[in-house]
Amino acid sequence: MQRIRLRYTKRGRLRFTSHRDFQRAFERALRRSEVPMAYSAGFTPHPRVSYANAAPTGTGSEAEYLEIALAEPRAPAMLRELLDESMPVGLDIVDAVEARTSGLAERLTASVWELRLDGVALADAERAVTAFLDAETVEVQRRTKNGMRTFDTRSAVVSLEAHPAPGDRPLDNACAILRLVVRHLTPAVRPDDVLSGLHAVADLAPPVPAAVTRLAQGLFDEESGTVTDPLAPDREAVTAAPPTAAVAADAKAPEGPAA
Repeated sequence: MQRIRLRYTKRGRLRFTSHRDFQRAFERALRRSEVPMAYSAGFTPHPRVSYANAAPTGTGSEAEYLEIALAEPRAPAMLRELLDESMPVGLDIVDAVEARTSGLAERLTASVWELRLDGVALADAERAVTAFLDAETVEVQRRTKNGMRTFDTRSAVVSLEAHPAPGDRPLDNACAILRLVVRHLTPAVRPDDVLSGLHAVADLAPPVPAAVTRLAQGLFDEESGTVTDPLAPDREAVTAAPPTAAVAADAKAPEGPAA
């Protein structure tokens, strides 16, 4: 059984797609592409698909991950193209690699987020960021399935910066961009929790909902302070060892008749 890891996006209006909606769209794409899926055992077999740390509904993302198990080997690049052609525009399959290592979910320890704050001046965003970073704790409340829960957002935020929006903008059309790196803790701290924290410490309240996009997620490198590509170990393992014979044959172009 071959395992393939995929990176996909949620762009434009498709950021409002729920995780369940994405699952349905992806399973339809598997059927249309005639992917030889491995199935679970039991009376109601399901395609063996594992999703990892999906972004909340309403947020865009450039870095969502999943893993599929195949009954027959396939070349990852060809599989990615077939699946991408069968997915709605905005839910794009952008990368694929054969899984040669374990623990993809364990390598998703942090995310890089971008928050677009329309109607917020850069100076106001900078003051709020400074107040947030200077605080030892920033507690917020969020309703969960078990009721209201209070938790600290400051401990999860590794870095937080305010930037001007690209291009010249008139004063009455102000816009600030926040870039933040957030550790994946329990309970999970989401970008809207950080916005609640900014409101709590600096009374920052964007007049319209923030446009939120996950730019990356992966293993947080303590030394460099960056979030690394979670598929890199699989790529390195693939280059270190030859692919399976079936995958090599699948990827090789057919040779023409001898002259």
